[in-house]
Amino acid sequence: MWVRVEGKGSFLNSSGLREFAREMVNRGHREFVVDLRNCPVMDSTFMGTLAGISLRLREIGQGAVHVTNLNERNAGLLSNLGLDKLFAIDLCGITPPAGMEAKTEAIESNAEQDRAAQAHTMLEAHEALVEAAPENLTKFKDVLQYLKQDLAHPE
Repeated sequence: MWVRVEGKGSFLNSSGLREFAREMVNRGHREFVVDLRNCPVMDSTFMGTLAGISLRLREIGQGAVHVTNLNERNAGLLSNLGLDKLFAIDLCGITPPAGMEAKTEAIESNAEQDRAAQAHTMLEAHEALVEAAPENLTKFKDVLQYLKQDLAHPE
């Protein structure tokens, strides 16, 4: 499954990506190529969502997440969080197989998303970052604590 990210990879489009990947895994897809050619930067929620997809495939026992066409900044972000060990990274860049582009679907950003759903997505993503690389706990301990409190005590 080829996923092309257009614009920033952020918490605003992480829920859509997560749901899309879940549906594709349920349909039997086990290989995901994430094309970051047009993605200038990613936030921790987006990277954690990618990590969650990869960890789910590991749990199933087959498949992988391939990241391609990433810029130097995104390569550094993935490396800083230890995700370069979780994904198959192709710095040279590849193009989708013939006909793949015609099958793409837009995963829209949802700024109007329910606040609790967004917090849940963010919590899941950050937990995946820690599961992927336990040393990330020190980086995201406060974020995890805040999100858990936020979900336990909604306004």
